[in-house]
Amino acid sequence: MGRIIAIDYGKKRTGLAVSDPLKIIAGGLKTVPSHEVISFLKQYTKENVVELFILGESRQMNYSLSENMQRVEIFKKELQKAFPAMPIQMVDERFTSVLAHQTMIDAGLKKTKRQDKALVDELSATILLQTYLESTRK
Repeated sequence: MGRIIAIDYGKKRTGLAVSDPLKIIAGGLKTVPSHEVISFLKQYTKENVVELFILGESRQMNYSLSENMQRVEIFKKELQKAFPAMPIQMVDERFTSVLAHQTMIDAGLKKTKRQDKALVDELSATILLQTYLESTRK
């Protein structure tokens, strides 16, 4: 069985999360510089079976596209070109950063650790993926 990878694409950094092979639990994978995401994913998919990419769809509270969505669309085209046989599904990511910050507070992380943007991006991707996994079980 293949895994699912969630991608929280950003201008500078991209958070990645991966499911277990049974697609029950999402776990943080890594945060990489955005210009290195494709090469990281190529290496990862050589070593692991991946069957789907989940890409965060960046929207405003009123459902209009955010300013980052233009970058996400460009990245999606690059991802499709690099992985032509891999399905890519867009998923609403509006609340993932807020939930990531709240999760860190609930976990008792100190303020300096909560300001680690790479950790926030990875946790946001994990929340995005876990939300997706739970929605597919309903």
